[in-house]
Amino acid sequence: MAKFSRTYLFLKRAFDIVMSSVALILLFPILLITAIFIFLYDGHSVIFFQNRVGLAGKLFRLYKFRSMVVNAEKLGGYSTLDNDSRITPVGRIIRRSSIDELPQLINVLRGEMSVVGPRPDVLKQKSEYSEDEWLKRLSVKPGITGLAQATLRSSASPEQRKRLDLNYVEQQSMWLDIKIILLTFRQIVLRGGN
Repeated sequence: MAKFSRTYLFLKRAFDIVMSSVALILLFPILLITAIFIFLYDGHSVIFFQNRVGLAGKLFRLYKFRSMVVNAEKLGGYSTLDNDSRITPVGRIIRRSSIDELPQLINVLRGEMSVVGPRPDVLKQKSEYSEDEWLKRLSVKPGITGLAQATLRSSASPEQRKRLDLNYVEQQSMWLDIKIILLTFRQIVLRGGN
């Protein structure tokens, strides 16, 4: 299992608190408009909750703007493709721009996630890892963005995503986190979030 210095962990947590607080304040108008559009589209809840696996295997409730029809999980698996029929018209727009992920800033403030880290898995995904890989994966907090999102976005295969997530665990640093954030913004702007 990966070990990190107390200084690094303190700096990463301080960075997460500052970054998520500032982002929530600056992005509040976008959050509000998105919530209104989702509600106006079909009148159901605007936030989607799902149990995900966090640091040391602890389950937490991940927050996202709802981009799929109500009860979408009962209609299909946990992963989605760009052409998934369960995605709503509003959902297509907010997924393309990654706006659907913004409520996870609350998960970051609560200490369940970090701004940068491997994306949080659902428990079913444990079967994709060896025991050692799974323990390594759970040695860091999951993130809103990570190496797979910053480099491959939705084109990453499950195997590529797993490899990049495990690489992040081994190589993580504040400099790598900053690089991933910059690459993520570049992906969203240049490729429309896909």
